[in-house]
Amino acid sequence: MLNKSENLSVQSQQSQNADEGPAFPYSQAENIKEFGVASAPPALDSDIHCLTIVGQIEGHIMLPPQNKTTKYEHVIPQLVAIEQSKNIKGLLLILNTVGGDVEAGLAIAEMISTMSKPTVSLVLGGGHSIGVPLAVSADCSFIAPSATMTIHPIRMTGLVVGIPQTYEYLNRMQDRVVDFIVRHSKISKEKLNELLKGTGGLSSDVGTVLIGEEAVRYGIIDYVGGVKEAILKLRELISQNEGGGPH
Repeated sequence: MLNKSENLSVQSQQSQNADEGPAFPYSQAENIKEFGVASAPPALDSDIHCLTIVGQIEGHIMLPPQNKTTKYEHVIPQLVAIEQSKNIKGLLLILNTVGGDVEAGLAIAEMISTMSKPTVSLVLGGGHSIGVPLAVSADCSFIAPSATMTIHPIRMTGLVVGIPQTYEYLNRMQDRVVDFIVRHSKISKEKLNELLKGTGGLSSDVGTVLIGEEAVRYGIIDYVGGVKEAILKLRELISQNEGGGPH
């Protein structure tokens, strides 16, 4: 039987625990699965949201379970929530993708490019294929010195009807991707088409591989840099946005 003082002490401790909530929202097994460690670090309050796009971009067709994928139906609601959030002031987009579904990737890129909040992208590892429009969709783009970007024409797998309309469809889709990249970067359409049709950079296909500084030199990416530089630039854009200046 607890006396009055002991009972108040227990109630106070229970109230404190209830206010604090669980130290980590996941079980140990879930933390290992999601984060690779037994206990995930607590989330820090920040007005910058970090969105990662890794592996293949999964669109209308499900990819095999062993593939590392980013599902567009997961990304689009996040972008809407970021745009509407009063607490988030800027978006940092981290890319390490081999490409994937063209329409899904282009849809995500269009959404990022039309956000009212400042956005900065950072290519780490690779930003290949449809990853190129994603990289240039932000207000400012960075690429790590060792990161690569593969620029190549659109490919189609599976059953293809061998008629002129199929070629016309692919050609129009390619134009959509090219026009988006040109509108959101400093590369000319002529130079981009030249890189798309290059034959010296890939052993069994047409296209061009750009490494770090090369992507900046061609005008696709704005700067070479890493996380520090990307966040500093995003902070600068957030400050300009809050001051009413252009970003």
